[in-house]
Amino acid sequence: MPIRCENLMKSYGDKDVLNKFSAEFPDKGVTCLTAPSGAGKTTLLHLLAGIIIPDGGRIEGISGKRIAVAFQTPRLLPWLTAAQNVALVLGDRKRFIPEAIEWLAQVELEPEAGAYPDELSGGMKQRVSIARALAYGGDCVLLDEPFNGLDEALAHRIWEKIRNRFSRGCIICALHDLTFAKEIADNFVAISSGVTKEEERGKNK
Repeated sequence: MPIRCENLMKSYGDKDVLNKFSAEFPDKGVTCLTAPSGAGKTTLLHLLAGIIIPDGGRIEGISGKRIAVAFQTPRLLPWLTAAQNVALVLGDRKRFIPEAIEWLAQVELEPEAGAYPDELSGGMKQRVSIARALAYGGDCVLLDEPFNGLDEALAHRIWEKIRNRFSRGCIICALHDLTFAKEIADNFVAISSGVTKEEERGKNK
């Protein structure tokens, strides 16, 4: 079942971030969000994840789905190692450390499994966040600028891991790099002044 947003409203103080936002996200494939900075991409992802609630409107088709998220800010627990942060979504963080390390290997970070967040660069922290989302798995993954701090070659290699992991579900991704977005997207949702414009295009794989 696709995810549908109908007339979503979200404001912060006097600023309307989303104003009667409506869009549909297919239940399979890659949808990239495009919008100017501050136009509501992160807010929309947080609404879809259930982290915040809309001031109005509704979201359909997401109830019952298992949703993985990689935030723009990695949100790692500073007192846990990289492996322990990933293991949190698997269950007991001691029991699942070996599996967590395998997921870190997917993002080429296995050597840093025992490092704490303050010992990692910004790009490394981002990769731990992606590894955590990969480990969690599910029906849908929400990605908010997931490749910040990563060079182009590494970003493409990690993208392939994400696409393979969620090949049977939907990927909703906010990217500032439009060239990269055009390479990976099956369709786009553009957010502009509270109005959305959906563009779908086929891709020759």
